[in-house]
Amino acid sequence: MTWMTDLFLVFVGLTAGIAVAAGAFALISGLGLVPRLAGKTSVASFCIALENAVIAGGIFGTVLALFGEIPFPLGNWFAVLYGSAAGIFAGCLAMALAEVLNVFPILFRRMGLKTGLDLLIFAFALGKTAGSFYYFAVLSEM
Repeated sequence: MTWMTDLFLVFVGLTAGIAVAAGAFALISGLGLVPRLAGKTSVASFCIALENAVIAGGIFGTVLALFGEIPFPLGNWFAVLYGSAAGIFAGCLAMALAEVLNVFPILFRRMGLKTGLDLLIFAFALGKTAGSFYYFAVLSEM
């Protein structure tokens, strides 16, 4: 009976993973994150390549997360590069979501801010970066 249980758990895990991945990519496509980034960075002619890179990154990240015991001999420089790219992507996703939900205009209107908005957003980014560095340098070692 144990192989039936294992088969059932594989099925449930696979379908749950597919559902989560579909939801994540639906959010990315619903926000229009890739075309918006392509338009802001003036590389709109590479929009299909950017979308393929997002999909490949999702698959690559999943394989690295699930099969951590597979040797991946690229060293620490690749971990820094991959972590930076993942952080930039997560930041862009969060900012796109905040932009779609009009978080910043509502926040600034309620705070009565008329000038210095660019400095405030830059301060948000610096705080997020400093917090991430603190977490990975100090707290993840515990």
